[in-house]
Formats: sequence, C-alpha cells, structure tokens
Amino acid sequence: MSGLSNRYTEKRKKFYQGISDFWPDLYGEEYALYDIATIGKDEAEQIRLATNRIGKVFFKVSQLLREIPKETLVEMGYPTESLSFIKLQTLPFESVIARLDLVKTTEGYKCLEINSDTPTFIKELFAVNGLVCKEFQVEDPNAGMELLMADAIKLALNECAKQLEKPKPYIVFTAHEENIEDRETVIYLQKLAEVPSRFVPLHQLKIERGKGLYDENGLKIDILYRQTFPIENLVLDEDQDGNSIGLWLLELVESGQLQLLNPPSAFLLQNKAVQAVIWGLHLENSPFFTGEEHDWIEEYFLPTFFEPDYFLENQLAFVKKPSFGREGDTVEIFAGDGNVALQDSHQSYTNYLPIYQQYIELPSHQFNSRKGMQTGNLLIGSFLLNGRAAAMGFRVGERITNNLSYYLPVGLQDS
Repeated sequence: MSGLSNRYTEKRKKFYQGISDFWPDLYGEEYALYDIATIGKDEAEQIRLATNRIGKVFFKVSQLLREIPKETLVEMGYPTESLSFIKLQTLPFESVIARLDLVKTTEGYKCLEINSDTPTFIKELFAVNGLVCKEFQVEDPNAGMELLMADAIKLALNECAKQLEKPKPYIVFTAHEENIEDRETVIYLQKLAEVPSRFVPLHQLKIERGKGLYDENGLKIDILYRQTFPIENLVLDEDQDGNSIGLWLLELVESGQLQLLNPPSAFLLQNKAVQAVIWGLHLENSPFFTGEEHDWIEEYFLPTFFEPDYFLENQLAFVKKPSFGREGDTVEIFAGDGNVALQDSHQSYTNYLPIYQQYIELPSHQFNSRKGMQTGNLLIGSFLLNGRAAAMGFRVGERITNNLSYYLPVGLQDS
C-alpha cells in the first residue's frame, strides 16, 4: 500500500470510528468514503425541483392504480396475494419515506426508479453527510433535513394512531437484527421519532391469524415500522410449520387491527412497471395528466415499456429490469442490436415480470479510496418525505449500481 493510501486509510478509520452505530464497511469492503464531492447551490435546487415534480407524478398515478381491475394489476406483476392490500389508502400520503434514483445527463436529470416501500441510504444522507461536510469544512446540502425526517415520522405515527382511534398505541420498530445496516437504520429512525416505542427484532415477533401481532412478551402491537422488509418478500414468508405468516400480517392491516409503515400505497408504487404505465399515458397524451405534468414526464422520465420492441426497432441501448428487485440484482444492459452488453452477477428476481427502459450512461467521477484514486459511475439518491423533496447524496460504483457501490458524501461549493 502506498503512503497516500496509508494516510487515507488512517484518516478514514479515525473519522468513522467517531460515528456511533454506523457501518463504514459492508460485506468486508469499504463502503463510506473519506472523500467528498461538491455541487453548486443551484444544482442542489435543481435536484430538489426534479424530485418534487417526479414525486407528484408518481403519487398521482397511484390514484389510478387503485381503480384499475385486479386482473390488470396481476398483468403488471403484482403478487396475487397482495392485491387487496395494495389498494388500501391508510394515510393521506402515499409513502412516508421514499427515495428516487436520479442520473445527471446533458439534458438534465432523469429518473431511473423510485424506492417507495423500503428505501435504504437514510442515515448516510440525513445524519452522516453533515458530519463529513464538517470534517471537510464545506456546507451541507442536507442541513436541517434530519428535523424534517423526525417531523415526517411523527406525523405518520400520529395519523396511524388516529386511524386506530388509540391515543397511546403500542409502536414497534423492527428489522433483521443480524443486518447492521437494516438494524441501525431502523433504530436511528426510532430515536428521531421521539415517541414511546420499542425495537423488537423481526424474528421475535409472533402472529396469531385474525387476532394480532405480538412482541416477545405477548403484548399486542398497534403500529409496526418495518423499514427494510419488502412486501414482495413478506407475502412469501412462512413459519417453520408452513403457515403463511406474511399473509396473516397483511390480513391484520386490511382488517384495521394493525397499521404498517411505510403504508400499503408505498408498495403499490414500488413496482417498476408503474413507470411503463406513466410513459404509456404520456405517449397517449392522456388527460389524466395535466399539460404541465406531461412536460415533467418528458423532461424527467425515461421511455419505459413492457416489451423491448421500441428499442430494437430504433437500435437504442436499453435496460431490462425485474418489476420488483433491489441493488441492481437481475438487471441486464442490452446494446441497440439486442445483445447483452452487461448483466449483474446476481439473478435473484428472474421470477418477476421484466420491464424495459432506455439506457443512459451514468456520469463518471473520480474519488479517493483505500485502493487509491478510482473512477466510478455516479448515481444520485434523492429522498421524498411525505411527498416533499429532502436529503440527497451520491453512490459511486459500477455501471449497474449494486450493494458494493460506495457512499460518496456531498457538500456545497463556495459561491
């Protein structure tokens, strides 16, 4: 290791050791970089403007999805077991915490997808980013966003309590205990909420069909905050006796005995096929969207279809994605001639309906790491809290952004 790499490693270790309950390394590899990218205030505002507009389009189309026949939802790839669940609207906002994945192009910002149900990258942007900015003596673009997050969670929990007609509900935050990122993200959100609650690991929860969800002590839970347990996995969840406990939990939500965060409507938008619906309505110049909203779709959304024909006919590179999937898993990039140019090594989501989206290159960015200077592809993560733009930040890695991509902190340039 060179002297420069040694100094980087020592500084990085000393800095991140000072941040409690964080995960600067994941899967035995460097994750959080001791480096910072800077953007102008105008650029930060453009990202937030794009985020607000894209969010409005997504949240508006959810109204339409709740009205279409169940057969159409099945054709869009939603699990049959989830159909009555996803039509529920339990809160006045479609998702409490959602994250957009954006790419900066020569034509402005483009949306790759929305993670409206179980977004990660939260503590990094709302808490850690400000500490890195202080270390590098630059302004934090996410200053004040942690307070907005706390307010968003409190508002959502209060709304849930109203629905239950319980002024003092029993609130439980849960996650896979063995996954440090999941566990510490949920505990971080629990602390921000500042309401009477408990963290109970997922494996300690117990369910009785039609009766309720209980903690390890047998106390009935009123509100469950499960930041990182996707619904598409939940519907398949069984106990050791083969009981469909995941479906039992959804039944409790449907019957009004349990409030779940993020709400059911967040899963409705999680399906990447929603982007094909949005693009299809845009091509038809559907009156469902206003003229201004059509302009937003043209500006920020990518052509997305249920078949690759458009791209093959026009010899355009495209991406094949599973309708439900995470961290680049099962994603394939095709050249304009229809041949595979690149594919992720993991193929966990092949059983889900695929969608086809126009491929755009992620901008390259040089960054410092334990391996020395590297060049990677830059992806913007931009959060929505109850539908409003909030914290933003960067991931940098391969052309297909996966769980081995780095977290690159972001600061504001001096004006």
